[in-house]
Amino acid sequence: MEMYIDPHIHLVSRTTDDYEAMRKAGIVATIEPAFWLGQPRTEVGSFKDYFSTLVGWERFRASQFGIVHYCTMGLNSKEANNVPLAEQVMELLPLYAGKEGVVAIGEIGYDDQTEAEDRFYRLQLELAKEVDLPVLIHTPHRDKKKGTTRSMDVADEHGMDPGWVVVDHNNEETVEEVLDRGYWAAFTIYPHTKMGSERMVEIVKQYGPERIIVNSAADWGISDPLAVPKTANLMRKLGIPEEDIRMTTYQNALTVFGLSGQMDESDWLNAAPIDQTKKLGGNSVLRGGQVPRVEGPADRVEN
Repeated sequence: MEMYIDPHIHLVSRTTDDYEAMRKAGIVATIEPAFWLGQPRTEVGSFKDYFSTLVGWERFRASQFGIVHYCTMGLNSKEANNVPLAEQVMELLPLYAGKEGVVAIGEIGYDDQTEAEDRFYRLQLELAKEVDLPVLIHTPHRDKKKGTTRSMDVADEHGMDPGWVVVDHNNEETVEEVLDRGYWAAFTIYPHTKMGSERMVEIVKQYGPERIIVNSAADWGISDPLAVPKTANLMRKLGIPEEDIRMTTYQNALTVFGLSGQMDESDWLNAAPIDQTKKLGGNSVLRGGQVPRVEGPADRVEN
């Protein structure tokens, strides 16, 4: 059975049906970066509850469908522009950065490339150094090449090891510089935008698998939580070597985020069987009358 990691997916936006389909397709582990929820948050308490969800309920919910859930913690670039609120969030972040399952500071970086975004990006780079975690960078949707270069320039200024930094949302315009500078280049496979599976195959053909990572970034918008296995299958169909597929859809993410000390292959290879009779804080993924799934040794979901 093929195994995949989706190292950037916003699972609070997804359904339990998505979890079941992901596990059936071979996804064994996910990383959920803290991000913008679609509208501005107005109180620091909403960030606190959201961060608690990432390390609590969502981690539990994933386990109920046979997936190991990790997350990253950060103040996203879009909300960094609310300076008074951002300052409060920065006080909150160190309390969550050391929680179980937190594998990086992110996703951080630039949106409109404002002075405020730059200030809080720099502060979070320093936080990552203090807590000894990798960094996940969000590159801007507008003026992407300039923003990507600036993200790396600032990371260099702060003495970040490029081998500990994942630059995400790359495209054909940015990938060469990211790889040449020693950073990890991640690609978001989105329907009709960002990077399609066919384009991703061409990237791997041109640059090889070293330091290239495939993810879905599936969220509340039009997106596909099965983008990673689908892209892997297309790579297979179009003649990409199996080892290159494994590196870009599994091993590379494990290598860089494993630097956190929070993520290890044994987490899913030796995972406890699914037991949906379990609860978290008295809450279950089931509703009244639904029969819990309790796995035995031979009941693991096959692809």
